[in-house]
Formats: sequence, structure tokens, C-alpha cells
Amino acid sequence: MRLDEIGLKIRSLRKEKNLTQKDLANIANISRVTLGKIERGLMGVVSIKTLDVILDKLDYEISFKQKDKLSFGLTSLDNILENK
Repeated sequence: MRLDEIGLKIRSLRKEKNLTQKDLANIANISRVTLGKIERGLMGVVSIKTLDVILDKLDYEISFKQKDKLSFGLTSLDNILENK
């Protein structure tokens, strides 16, 4: 997952669990403003620990996936076609 997708995924997971930004921010011990920035892709100086706590509360975890060396961070045409 690219960095610009993390916030959107967090927002989606939060909504699936019927949590408000305030609910999740309180659980993760961060401000609602900070969570809002994360969800909008304005991650700034959010620590990995904070991200880990947020994802833990949404029943997810940080994991690593080897990057396709040909994609240069962009979705390949093959990936787009596979997801249709």
C-alpha cells in the first residue's frame, strides 16, 4: 500500500466499524484533528507507533510487501486490469 492510500484505508475501516473520528482518536490517544489529517493524507510527523495503535484498534497491523521494481510506486496496468 502506498503512503497516499493509508489515510483513505483508515477512514474506510473506521466507518466500517461505525466509529467517529472522535471515537477512534480517543481510543488511539491522539487528537481528532490529527486523525483527520491522517485520513486526508496529510500524515506529517505521525509516528509509526501512532499508526500502529490506530491500525490495532481497527484490527489491522502494519506489514511489508515487496515492491514491484517496474512500477516506480505507481499501479501497473496489469494490476488495474486484474482488479476489474
